[in-house]
Amino acid sequence: MNILIVGGAGYIGSHMVKLLSVAGHQVVVFDNLSKGYRDAVLEGEFIEGDLANLEQLERLFSSSRFDAVMHFASFIEVGESVRDPAKYYRNNFSNTQNLLDSMVAHDVGHFIFSSTAAIFGEPRYTPIDEVHAKSPINPYGRSKFMVEQMLEDYDKAHGLKSVCLRYFNAAGADVEGDLGERHNPETHLIPLVLQAASGRRDAIAIYGNDYDTADGTCVRDYIHVQDLCAAHLLALDSLRKTGNSNQFNLGNGLGFSVRQVIDCAREVTGREIKVVNEERRAGDPAVLVADAARAKTVLGWKPSLSSLEKIIETAWNWEQSFFSH
Repeated sequence: MNILIVGGAGYIGSHMVKLLSVAGHQVVVFDNLSKGYRDAVLEGEFIEGDLANLEQLERLFSSSRFDAVMHFASFIEVGESVRDPAKYYRNNFSNTQNLLDSMVAHDVGHFIFSSTAAIFGEPRYTPIDEVHAKSPINPYGRSKFMVEQMLEDYDKAHGLKSVCLRYFNAAGADVEGDLGERHNPETHLIPLVLQAASGRRDAIAIYGNDYDTADGTCVRDYIHVQDLCAAHLLALDSLRKTGNSNQFNLGNGLGFSVRQVIDCAREVTGREIKVVNEERRAGDPAVLVADAARAKTVLGWKPSLSSLEKIIETAWNWEQSFFSH
């Protein structure tokens, strides 16, 4: 198939480009490089462009016939979304609408959307399944949930079929060492811990150690980026075979506390990692763990890199190889 990857120069998008190419698909990457890196696009055709630019979108869809679109080009920082909601509604919602309108105009009927566990808000129970109430508590989560609702409406009105994949915590790096996580600024726990291990950061902060969890620190569900990408490929196959829109929660179903992640990183790296205890952050639930049974049953998805050690090991290999020179 010929697949358009929007945001294919970013962390998850670049891993997806590699997987699709290995699977024999043709790939076109459309990215404005505001968060991604040109050198992360290892395969396919690269087009620098912005979803806010309707002329660029028209040229893109007129120049190629796409079988499907995968969308990874959202802003993801919760704190920033609270400080600057307009930035998040503009990019995550309005720009996605531009993309969907272009797809409808050019009769491209299959869409895979990177959604998020943030659409659920404060969990009422864990693990969180797909029918859990959607009550996002920040503009980031709301902007993603608004897209999910828009996709339902576009399905009814235009027959645009979509799969929404709700990530919990994407982590790790390409097992062959070709790609990894390099957000700027970095906000994800595992790379921050590994920066402390490598000396690029003095210490790692624990925000709150009095939560109602086994060791008092927040528990999160970490999923290896390659397992995440494998789910996208299965979702695309399912969409083409069944013609039905769907939504899936993607996680390991295993929760690891902040302290467990730090302890595991000490073991994997053999380095001492300094910890600083800070106050709790607003809006951090004690536990966020996915129930991914639907993805396993419906898509036949089987995460193969689910151990915390493997996730941290691949991320550490990337941290050492990419940032050491």
